[in-house]
Amino acid sequence: MAQYDTIFKNATVVNQDGEGLADIAVRHGRIVALGDVGSDASEIVDCKRLHILPGVIDTQVHFREPGLTHKEDLESGSLSAVMGGVTGVFEMPNTDPLTTTRQTFEAKIAAGTNRMHCDFAFYIGGTHENVGQLGDLEKLPGCAGIKVFMGSSTGSLLVQDDAGVEAILRAISRRAAFHSEDEYMLEERKHLRVPGDPSSHPVWRSPEVAMSCTTRLVNLARKTGKRIHVLHISTKEEIVYLADHKDVASVEVTPHHLTLDETAYVKLGTYAQMNPPVRDKAHREGIWKGVANGVADILGSDHAPHTREEKDHPYPESHSGMTGVQTLVPIMLDHVNAGRLSLQRFVDMSSAGPNRLFGIANKGRIAVGYDADFTVVDLKRRETITNEWVRSRAGWTPYDGVTVIGWPVGTVVRGNTVMWQGELVTPSIGQPMRFLEAL
Repeated sequence: MAQYDTIFKNATVVNQDGEGLADIAVRHGRIVALGDVGSDASEIVDCKRLHILPGVIDTQVHFREPGLTHKEDLESGSLSAVMGGVTGVFEMPNTDPLTTTRQTFEAKIAAGTNRMHCDFAFYIGGTHENVGQLGDLEKLPGCAGIKVFMGSSTGSLLVQDDAGVEAILRAISRRAAFHSEDEYMLEERKHLRVPGDPSSHPVWRSPEVAMSCTTRLVNLARKTGKRIHVLHISTKEEIVYLADHKDVASVEVTPHHLTLDETAYVKLGTYAQMNPPVRDKAHREGIWKGVANGVADILGSDHAPHTREEKDHPYPESHSGMTGVQTLVPIMLDHVNAGRLSLQRFVDMSSAGPNRLFGIANKGRIAVGYDADFTVVDLKRRETITNEWVRSRAGWTPYDGVTVIGWPVGTVVRGNTVMWQGELVTPSIGQPMRFLEAL
């Protein structure tokens, strides 16, 4: 019997030890040796001229199942993920029915297990109605934590009032994730939406709308002594403000807020419409400053697919959201090649960072004892992103026609090569992630 199941040979490995040529030996889905490991394995994968990164974890996706599967489902969304080099996802609770009870949560776990192509965790939505159960719900196996919508949601998932948010924070112990836009201000400012003009979207959902809510949220975190994770930061003011509150607040930024600007509304129209919105170049540069100075902790795609029909409605009836899980790695590698961030900073924000913030057991590092989750990339490969390449059920990307340098060529999940050179090799092996605070 061979000593190892698989050896990944001749790669440049990027981990906590820096970047360097090394082999990785895998047995029973875990990393068991690094460096010069010999060749006694059942399978040897030659990774010459390739980089192996810790498996990329996208901590904000909307895969729409149950209830909205004409847009996406757990299988199609996870297929898009692995085709883009993503080995794990945190999926959101705004489904139908909402993921707000033990029953609806465990039904999603069952639906994803050995059907999704990557590993996964699901958020449970925090509401006024379920606040009494959240302390138990957040500890369920496979739960990424509690997600709260302070704006940009409907029904019971919307918790716009400080008293409701405070009650949720007092009920839980883990880091909770927040969509931070001030719903009261959004209601007052609806008259600023110009019919047929999606460029009025960031006028309605102004920087002040985001900043007001984030300030309220940080004050509540301090009042309750709890940890908050502020999702998809879209303003330069929030980056500056949150720098003074890193003891309670962690920060997510998205590829689209780092890549697109106000010209996207001319080129893409409603296909650039997101919540919070894509803003002008000054805000984009302010978010990049947060990447450079470390205020931004992690990347999340906020993959939120809608059909073309839903996006083609005239603004503001058009749906907010865009695909993103499959393009996260190539778009950010292109930024690496352009000198906007280092490859190690990308690793920090896409695998080590999620591990640090959320305490994911055995994931987020290339180290002995950890799951053999790898994102294998060709840093020099030039490719053009197309709608045809995107495997999301929605079938489109805002980056259609964009040429990038840096491309995912392999997705390895617990030692299983799920994607290699654009082909699905080992399907349907997804398992729930485990968390240190919920073992």
